[in-house]
Amino acid sequence: MRLLLARPLLVAGLTPDEDFRLVRAMAAPLREWFDRETGWRLHIDAQTARLFKTTTDLDDLTRPARDPKAGTPFGRQRYVLTCLALAVLERADRQITLGRLAEQILLAATDPELFALGFRFELDRREERADLVAVVRLQLDWGTLRRVGGDEESFLNAAGDVLYDVDRRVLSNLLTSVTGPSLIQHDDTSARVAAMTAEAVHDSDDLRNRALRHRLTRRLLEEPVVYYGELTEAELGYLRSQRAQITSRITEATGLIAEVRAEGIAMVDPDDELTDVRMPAQGMRSHLALLLAEHIATQPDGVPLADLHELTRQLAVKHQAYWRKDATDPGAEVDLVDAALATLSSLKLVLVQRAPQHRAVPRPAIARYALAEPEIRQRGKEATA
Repeated sequence: MRLLLARPLLVAGLTPDEDFRLVRAMAAPLREWFDRETGWRLHIDAQTARLFKTTTDLDDLTRPARDPKAGTPFGRQRYVLTCLALAVLERADRQITLGRLAEQILLAATDPELFALGFRFELDRREERADLVAVVRLQLDWGTLRRVGGDEESFLNAAGDVLYDVDRRVLSNLLTSVTGPSLIQHDDTSARVAAMTAEAVHDSDDLRNRALRHRLTRRLLEEPVVYYGELTEAELGYLRSQRAQITSRITEATGLIAEVRAEGIAMVDPDDELTDVRMPAQGMRSHLALLLAEHIATQPDGVPLADLHELTRQLAVKHQAYWRKDATDPGAEVDLVDAALATLSSLKLVLVQRAPQHRAVPRPAIARYALAEPEIRQRGKEATA
């Protein structure tokens, strides 16, 4: 269960053999649990194990795809390239070179509809080749491509090519939409995504309650915190009556422990494994995120971003012996604060308000990072416990 939640696409040869055999051996009870509690479909065969998760929040921008090597988040250009690459690979032979993949993507990028939307892609600049290499590294991480020979760095430097095997079994298991994209008639992107993930409306109490259980269990499994204020009236009512049953079933299956507070519920992992964003963690950026969280937690009305920039400049000087040297460079504080707030936002600890407020507002779960004033107690007979 934990393996599939952490990585919903497992591929033989890329996943440790013992782990993959374990998932295959437990296929029946895993399918039953996911179907009953989340409504997610689980497909397992000799080469792949795919948990078809559906997103709990279409507007959540805090979990982008990332370059597996550099860790940089994908932007609009790389997402479009990913879709074009998958379309090319679907029609490709069993093997393909990176140069051939690039040629086919360049051809696909000339589509008039993409051109009308302002998408442009060429390979004249290193930055454009870097975008394509990041997309290929993501395919290698997923298992849609297997490197046979060569190295992406040589292509990046325009000094060589790379040969890959194309795994169609993995390709066929990537899309998780409820409705196929080709069946959607909307032109607006947001409407298309909503229609792709929309589930049937149920007309009986049992089916409606089942749908509520699915939505709540998905959120508890996927989100760092589920705030009561984010739920619909029906979801909140069902959770209040079924909270103990839902959280106990999750705990039994995954080992996650429910932390219930006045504002919401967090399913906490004692082993700190089922998360893609750790807080705290090692490194300068995590240290800064922790320090800013401590500061923001004490400001119920929020903190202007300009104040966080100034605080970061001071912290960079204070910790310059431990932080990177460029942390004290003029203007470095802007990128540092943006990265720290991205971490805090993804953990639902802060709400970043852009124009016109330009401030970071604390959310309830950030209270755990607020340091209280020290209480000094005297030793002796009258000392308190």
